[in-house]
Amino acid sequence: MNDAFFPDIVVNGDTIPASDVSAELQNHNVPQGKQALAWRRAARALAIRALLLQEAKKRNLDANTHDIGPGKNETETEALIRTLLEQALPETTPDETALRAYYDANLERFRAPALYEASHILFAADETAPAREKARIRAVAALGILTHNPDQFRNLARNESDCTSRQSDGRLGQISRGETVEAFDRMLDQLEPGTIAPEPIETRFGFHILRLDAKAPGDILPFENAKPRIAEATEKAAWTRAANEFVTDLVSHADISGIDMRPE
Repeated sequence: MNDAFFPDIVVNGDTIPASDVSAELQNHNVPQGKQALAWRRAARALAIRALLLQEAKKRNLDANTHDIGPGKNETETEALIRTLLEQALPETTPDETALRAYYDANLERFRAPALYEASHILFAADETAPAREKARIRAVAALGILTHNPDQFRNLARNESDCTSRQSDGRLGQISRGETVEAFDRMLDQLEPGTIAPEPIETRFGFHILRLDAKAPGDILPFENAKPRIAEATEKAAWTRAANEFVTDLVSHADISGIDMRPE
């Protein structure tokens, strides 16, 4: 992007060159053709950083860098901003009552994954169109047999399946959501135990006939088990709100030119 099309940014008398904004662009992904939006986001980010550093200087804060990963330390700038926010933002630890209220209002979020027992018949195919079509035709034919005689599943699995599960009549054993391909997960949620999917399921492996043998809904985690997760999410949300309010206040009292600091 040509820096000449965009002005330098001035924050309370401190200048941020357009070249610095160009270097910041890599940290801001926007849709193709939205270069002006990318520039605005990069410029806003640098203006806010400048405001935070000016406020840290005003408060005479020191930069005590911390380790933030194996072999990686904070920069002095990162340390100053962290120290400022630690000092300026209010305590965000939620109380037990708030955590319990959130838990009671969102019980389904704390349900363990359902467990399934399923069986399948695989008609394998590579990615070529002829192989795909051949596997699809085989699967449709097998499904036609099962529509009239579901008891043939075992025989078809043993004689037709291209999966090693054919040795156990197509049984996949006990599985939970996320352990198989997404198409399986979606269908397992829809089927009733003892029923066969109404159409073959296509995956990168080929075409599958899927049967749900049993299903056990996951239990809801007790509050004490869910509490650390709720507390972390609640604290993070409260911290983000407080940080946004703090930055908004700094912007409202600042003299900034070269960039519109109003929210998008």
